[in-house]
Amino acid sequence: MSKNPSKSLRNVSLDMRDLTKTYPTPKGDYVVLENLQLQIMKEEFVSIIGHSGCGKTTLLTMIAGLNDISGGEILLNEFPIAGPGPDRGVIFQSPSLLPWMTALENVMLGVKQVFPQASKKELKEICAYYLDKVGLGNAMNKRATELSQGMQQRVGIARAFALRPKILLLDEPFGMLDSLTKAELQDVLLEIWDKEKITAIQITHDVDEAIFLADRVIMMTSGPRAQIGDILEIGFERPRTRKEILNHPDYYGYRKHLIDFLEH
Repeated sequence: MSKNPSKSLRNVSLDMRDLTKTYPTPKGDYVVLENLQLQIMKEEFVSIIGHSGCGKTTLLTMIAGLNDISGGEILLNEFPIAGPGPDRGVIFQSPSLLPWMTALENVMLGVKQVFPQASKKELKEICAYYLDKVGLGNAMNKRATELSQGMQQRVGIARAFALRPKILLLDEPFGMLDSLTKAELQDVLLEIWDKEKITAIQITHDVDEAIFLADRVIMMTSGPRAQIGDILEIGFERPRTRKEILNHPDYYGYRKHLIDFLEH
């Protein structure tokens, strides 16, 4: 499998060059990531897998601008990332909603910052559109405390898409959900993403989820000094359905490839 094929820079959304992250410790620097090289294309959905502690979330928070870069650089549309910004929407494992606010108000918080010239009516329409897309059209005026965990994560998905970001960053967004709710939200995510077609990078421990959602699965070596170990191209056409994927002759070959990597 090709580790990082050369791509036209015009089509590259995110370009990580010699990316390094170190943390100082009493015994010397702990190197989490070392000279990591990766390009992610515009409108591509990428899943990143690897063992716990290999630096997946560290990588995602560096792309989000929430974690300083120790060495190398990350270019977003050819411009270096130097901090957080609304051009990157993040969906966390826990949606972290403000409990006293309604679903609509929680989504509105970020939207007001991104579209300061928009009228109140326009802002509400943007928020309502995405809340409706995630199936919360009839619950947008409920407070966060009245929503189930799955419904709160739907708000998190709506909030991220409503910012109209250039890149969507997903840090194990379904990791705390039961299997049925997880499957439902994977479908919701894909349905919206198929329409919006923005670059998406997801961290996951779930091999089946990675295959179902991604165009490519990036496999990271175990830390410390983690790098890209392998890249698996997923050849399924879009839009995808779970039944079609499970019945596809390539599915179990992809699954075996990922599990073999994780077990060695």
